[in-house]
Amino acid sequence: MNKAKSDDAATQKELTVVEKLTALTRLQLIDTKIDRLRNVRGELPLEVQDLEDEIEGLTTRLENLEAEVSELEQNIKTKKAIINDSRELIKKYEDQRNNVRNNREYDSLTKEIEYQELEITLAEKRIGEYSYKLDVTHETIEQSRVKLEERQDDLKTKKEELTEIVTETENDEKDLLDKSALSESMIDARLLNAYKRIRKNARNGLAVVPIERDACGGCFNKIPPQRQLDIRMHNKIIVCEYCGRILVDEDIRAIAGEGI
Repeated sequence: MNKAKSDDAATQKELTVVEKLTALTRLQLIDTKIDRLRNVRGELPLEVQDLEDEIEGLTTRLENLEAEVSELEQNIKTKKAIINDSRELIKKYEDQRNNVRNNREYDSLTKEIEYQELEITLAEKRIGEYSYKLDVTHETIEQSRVKLEERQDDLKTKKEELTEIVTETENDEKDLLDKSALSESMIDARLLNAYKRIRKNARNGLAVVPIERDACGGCFNKIPPQRQLDIRMHNKIIVCEYCGRILVDEDIRAIAGEGI
């Protein structure tokens, strides 16, 4: 009687491990399909993001350049006003100098005239500098606008490509995500966290792998015959001693793959 109870307990334990391995393998198969769907999109989402960032940068640059143009135009306007004021003062001082009563007044007015002439010279020099900068800035604005239009066209094309691919795959992905969530709900938290940790660290996203040609399906290191037998017995969850991936046999993979 005691032996019969012991056998029942062992059977229950075996079934529990099988269920865990099946759920893990099924989750891996589903997640691999999701990875493949997302790989179909390739680098498009990143390309779209890069283009959006570049367009934002170009737009900000154009705004700054336009502000610089306004500032340069205002500076030119200010210097022209200074020239006009200085010319009027020169005319005024020249008229006054024609009616001076002594040399001191003459010299004083002459210095004022020379000062205003210097102001005009400096203002004209600044206008020349501002005008040159203005021409360069206008040219830069034109180049930036052309580049912005090109990037906007590129973004439109990439978004259309991405939308087309997403439309083609979103239903399949949603179905797989639902199945993935369902499979996760059947796995205890400790085991699920281990699966996710292994999957995250694995280059190809494989946390659960089969034995292939007497080797680990993840790192391809040879698995000893006794360890292969242990894996086929389904008495416990066994990981590869080289890469840490969870190892399963083809029977588990076949059961897990049904209906996916």
